[in-house]
Amino acid sequence: MELQTYRYHGHSMSDPGVSYRTREEIQEVRSKSDPIMLLKDRMVNSNLASVEELKEIDVEVRKEIEDAAQFATADPEPPLEELGYHIYSSDPPFEVRGANQWIKFKSVS
Repeated sequence: MELQTYRYHGHSMSDPGVSYRTREEIQEVRSKSDPIMLLKDRMVNSNLASVEELKEIDVEVRKEIEDAAQFATADPEPPLEELGYHIYSSDPPFEVRGANQWIKFKSVS
């Protein structure tokens, strides 16, 4: 399987991504190749969803993302002893090495 990707933004905060490509290039790629936009267009053209329905879904998704981000930033960090918890869903416990190679943590599913 070969997947072709295109990065809409720069590599990092220090690279806005506009020094080596134009805004027009980014907009052109987005309008012709963005899989989400293409799917939305196909759904509307095939009468599987209306533009209004897709906008409602967009609002719901953005709200869910905002709620998750708010929860993640407001929730306290777990204790260091829980560092290895929930790495895998159904494996038996195993040791996880932390930043200090001599300290081991137990994973818990």
